[in-house]
Amino acid sequence: MDSLIAASARALAAGDALGALKRVALREDPPALALRGIAMAQLGEHPRARELLRRAARGFGTHEELARARCVVAEAEVAMAMRELGGSPRALAAAAATLEAHADRANALQARLIAARQQLLLGRLEAARAALAPLDARDLPPALEAVAELTAMELALRSLHVGPARAALARAQAAADRARVPALSAEVAEARAALDRPAARRLFAGGEEALRLDEVAALRASDALVVDACRRGVGAGGAWRPLARRPVLFALARALAEAWPGDVDREALIACAFNTRHPDETLRARLRVEIGRLRALVAAEAGIEATARGFALRPRDAREVVVLAPPIDGEQASLVALLSDGAAWSTSALALALDASQRTVQRALAELEAEGRVRAIGRARAQRWLAPPLAGFTTILLLPAALPIE
Repeated sequence: MDSLIAASARALAAGDALGALKRVALREDPPALALRGIAMAQLGEHPRARELLRRAARGFGTHEELARARCVVAEAEVAMAMRELGGSPRALAAAAATLEAHADRANALQARLIAARQQLLLGRLEAARAALAPLDARDLPPALEAVAELTAMELALRSLHVGPARAALARAQAAADRARVPALSAEVAEARAALDRPAARRLFAGGEEALRLDEVAALRASDALVVDACRRGVGAGGAWRPLARRPVLFALARALAEAWPGDVDREALIACAFNTRHPDETLRARLRVEIGRLRALVAAEAGIEATARGFALRPRDAREVVVLAPPIDGEQASLVALLSDGAAWSTSALALALDASQRTVQRALAELEAEGRVRAIGRARAQRWLAPPLAGFTTILLLPAALPIE
């Protein structure tokens, strides 16, 4: 390795992308192309970065498998930054195996972390947990240790394990302080701020109360009957009944919970569950069927009694009923939450993360664009979607699979 390449690599490790480019900007050899690609990625020029990394990988050839593996890992990180999440994980896994075989432990761990972070973006918490479990960030460069701890923190937060999340954040802060990389310190500071921002609203008669993540976690762990409009389910203690794929049942559960300890008349239940203000005998019969299904689903936690004018929720064991609402209203709250991370998402990546069809996501994006809440850049297959950051609260509970299904 010549002196300019070594100096450029040291500048990149310190987060000085411009300093790295000054040393190799005019060179076309594979090591210089790779360093230029990484520097361009740090500057946010992701398409150019990917092009340079691919050229570098071709230039190294098959006899330099270690250098090619490093380029594959760097390109995978660029793809994640571009929110291109539909690729096969085999190339990244093979690169990680090659790096481990050559005793390049730091870059092998980087590859594993990228795979785990991709799973987190898609809301696949169990897959992310499995990817993180065998990793050991000790005795590694501080910057990489900080990234590993931030990933562990996000996984804990997405599972509402606030205590482990705070512990991981403290370790990330210590590692970032040792690394002295401004961008990394800013990321740690943003993660810390998320813990103190409102994450949900508790609704009650006559008003609402903003709750932080730790307060939401305490409610979820309590014996109260929680109707959670962030995760779209009903829970009490350790029990959790997911209703994200049963919107009618969730609408009924929320309406009954908001009226507790009173009842809700049949016309109001039909309006909120079936989106109509003109009930007929068919809809009244359907309401009875859906109430029966909801009654059977939550039988261990609550009963649903018929009253003279409608139905009322009656929790077991004198439980309190709590309604949690997301910090932002609307059917597309999860979509807005994904886009608010500041990255440019493709429609296909959004569909993967939300576990929805691309056509459904396209319709939702068109509605949000008409309201001025999102905007598109590029055209055709290069089109990406952006939304302004949501200040004042955290969207962690609106992201896909914010809580594990236990």
